[in-house]
Amino acid sequence: MEYTNLLLEKNGAVAVLTINRPKAFNALNGDTLLELSTVLDELGMDSSVKVVILTGSGNKAFVAGADISQMKNFDALEGRRFAQLGHKTLRKIEHLPQPVIAAIKGFALGGGCELAMACDIRLASDTAKFGQPEVTLGLTAGFGGTQRLPRLVGTGIASEMLFTGDVIDAHEAYRIGLVNHVYPLDTLMEEAQKLAERIAERAPLAVQLTKSAIQNGCNMDLDSAQAFEAGIFGLTCSTQDQKAGCTAFTEKCKPTFEGR
Repeated sequence: MEYTNLLLEKNGAVAVLTINRPKAFNALNGDTLLELSTVLDELGMDSSVKVVILTGSGNKAFVAGADISQMKNFDALEGRRFAQLGHKTLRKIEHLPQPVIAAIKGFALGGGCELAMACDIRLASDTAKFGQPEVTLGLTAGFGGTQRLPRLVGTGIASEMLFTGDVIDAHEAYRIGLVNHVYPLDTLMEEAQKLAERIAERAPLAVQLTKSAIQNGCNMDLDSAQAFEAGIFGLTCSTQDQKAGCTAFTEKCKPTFEGR
């Protein structure tokens, strides 16, 4: 299927999904969110894809934010519906079976920062900029920023960023734990591909169940989360991949995982 605002490329077991609105610095409008929602559904059903890399076209922006030209005339109902569309779409990233790596070049502001935070792993170029500047526009973060940012970096740092709207660079984002790694701009996608391929080599069902344990467990109390983890562990023990992996370990050879 062809998309107006997205590009989708598959490199073996890795899918690269690109937000492609360079003239608008890849800003998220309603049409882009709907396309993103559709392609996430398709990727979730594609067993050949083991890992997804999410990025933005060009080097100036990952996603500069939600599309202000669309939002400026919203009334209360339209604003709420737009936020709900953003919430629903970004939750699909968290619910996607496959791990999603954000490869962030340039601006990741507002909705762009929120999009990156919905991904499992965030890699940034040394030119990347992060922030939730909605208060400078008379708005609040609307795509989950008030919820995901405190969970990732703690309430104090998140509150400062959300209250001031200040923009931080990639190295500060790394220091506060918002991104996993910072790379030179010209090596970012190569490093993202390397990481994706390393994950794709692991037992795919175990990786997907691990993501499920993380996503579900983070919103539970510890006892409930550990009970959930025990069930997930039990499921992996019923897979052929577990048998292959444990047998290969005892026989000191490399396992072949088939995703079964």
